[in-house]
Amino acid sequence: MSETTRSEAAPTRRAMLSKVPEITVWFWIIKILCTTVGESFADWINMTLGLGLNATALIFTVVLAVVLVWQLRLNRYVPFVYWLAVVVLSVAGTLYTDILTDDLGVPLAVSTSVFAAALAVVFGVWFAREGTLSIHSIVSPARELFYWLAVLVTFALGTAAGDWTLEITGWGPGISVLLPAGLIVLIVIGWRLGANAVLSFWLAYVLTRPLGANLGDWVASSSTDRGLGAGTALTSAIFLLAIVATVVYLTMTRRDVVTEPELPRPPAGTPHQGRERIMLGYYAAVAVAAAALLVWASAQPHEALAGEEETGTAAAGATLTPGQASAVFPSTDIANFRTITQDTLTKVQAGDHTGAVARIKDLETAWDDDETSLRPLDATVWGALDDRIDSVLKAVRASTPDPANETRTLTALSTELQ
Repeated sequence: MSETTRSEAAPTRRAMLSKVPEITVWFWIIKILCTTVGESFADWINMTLGLGLNATALIFTVVLAVVLVWQLRLNRYVPFVYWLAVVVLSVAGTLYTDILTDDLGVPLAVSTSVFAAALAVVFGVWFAREGTLSIHSIVSPARELFYWLAVLVTFALGTAAGDWTLEITGWGPGISVLLPAGLIVLIVIGWRLGANAVLSFWLAYVLTRPLGANLGDWVASSSTDRGLGAGTALTSAIFLLAIVATVVYLTMTRRDVVTEPELPRPPAGTPHQGRERIMLGYYAAVAVAAAALLVWASAQPHEALAGEEETGTAAAGATLTPGQASAVFPSTDIANFRTITQDTLTKVQAGDHTGAVARIKDLETAWDDDETSLRPLDATVWGALDDRIDSVLKAVRASTPDPANETRTLTALSTELQ
């Protein structure tokens, strides 16, 4: 699935020289696992530690630099280091996109377009300098740097494109998984029918990001957001364990180590080259069909996911009258939620932002723990409170705290918990 380089310095054998694993089913399995962890782990770190997107992104940027230096210093493919770099890149790419969307207010359509253009520039410069985009020709520091830069941009692009799909279609994460999965299947079919292997690889590589992100959201999201309700912590743990198990297996079996010489590309004008041109038309048709599907879906009426309409204040339609919640939910639970809310509000008004972030975590934990017992009592009231609590969490955990907004959302929640 790769092409040879035009550089005379490139070796003809790939054994133990390429810094990238062999492209097998195992590669794609662990790649999807890594992208899923990137989505769920980034959310868990940001929300649990309450550091905000900017601080979390800075931490992972430093971690990424350390891991990439480790990877670049190696002279061969080492599964643990390689896949650790992929996981950290996945988390970092997710955080960078989230900063643009949540902190800077950049529309997802714009960030998707910007990252797509950035990826095109990376590929253009890479090809102009090295004469190939084949990952099995990555046998020099320059090519490896191009590779990791491309991987980082694909993660950011895939995150933005996946979120944009959710935004314009109103699909839940479970349904949204089907689009990138279906496109990857069509790419595999195209590759088997003679499409360019390098092009096919990078198309599939980009699509694994929204596939993994939507998969992670589906498993982690609550039932009100059309998810399975596992939570970000459990979802991250499950997929991290799956990655570790897979990497251990590959390390022991060496199933993903390249041991065969890379075959040269057929000369221009051969039937193979003709099939590649035909399959370019096939890929173009697939792209047009996918775009048409998204345009059609965006035109259909759909409900926003819980909290999707939030802007740091209460979600639309989430207002309850005082006493409405306490009339349907146990008084002890309501009193506990109200106490935590008041404590947090006191800390905000005292300027103790760190204490407020720590205290509001207690509300998130208590609310999640009580979901199974409270939601069946009155799903409408539960959903309204869930929206209000989400807006409070977002306000208190904002990267740039706004005391006025924090006070407003906490006061509104406290009133509804009377």
